[in-house]
Amino acid sequence: MTETHNHGSSHMTPYDGDDTVGYWEHFYQERERVWSGLPNVFLVREIESVSPGSALDLGCAEGADAVWLAQRGWRVTAIDVSETALGRARAHAADEGIIDIDWQQHDLANSFPGGQFDLVNAQYLHSPVAQADEREKILRRAADAVAPGGLLLIVGHAGWPTWVQDPPNIHLPTTAEVRTALHLTPTEWTVEVDEVVDREHAGPEGEPGTRQDNILRIRRH
Repeated sequence: MTETHNHGSSHMTPYDGDDTVGYWEHFYQERERVWSGLPNVFLVREIESVSPGSALDLGCAEGADAVWLAQRGWRVTAIDVSETALGRARAHAADEGIIDIDWQQHDLANSFPGGQFDLVNAQYLHSPVAQADEREKILRRAADAVAPGGLLLIVGHAGWPTWVQDPPNIHLPTTAEVRTALHLTPTEWTVEVDEVVDREHAGPEGEPGTRQDNILRIRRH
């Protein structure tokens, strides 16, 4: 799963399946490039001053977050369901001279990388083909993958852009809902950041607009 935007969908061939791999392969193969190549702004905001260690990037898409982390000394394992996205991510890393990111293909509802990490980065894990409770289960596994002293960073949409008149029927959970679903033991975890942020978000035809995002940064003791 990865961040969902409206990229001029009226000009795209709709995908009529409901399987995760097929949906995201179609999503990426319909376009030569989807994302900007820049890291997510809230990853930069929350992690730029953190000493590097091992990092797991869930839903890495075309690799911008993973590359940014690797450039700052993190040992990165980057996961996506789409081999097309991973191919672009590898090419992006190679263009930046980075050769040591561990790229792995996983449908996170069915498989998950092993080990524990000093940072688990989960940016915009929203999917229109996710099963009930799929995102919550993935995020609980993400929490299990955080090493003692490490950070879990979850960024998600809190609402649809102001220019969207007929939003998709996808529930966008609050930070409180995410924290409840994680089932974290208070004696083992500290919530360091719990915030809703307004940001500018232009539409596919350049329409001005804003949207809200949720940010949770949680540290394991």
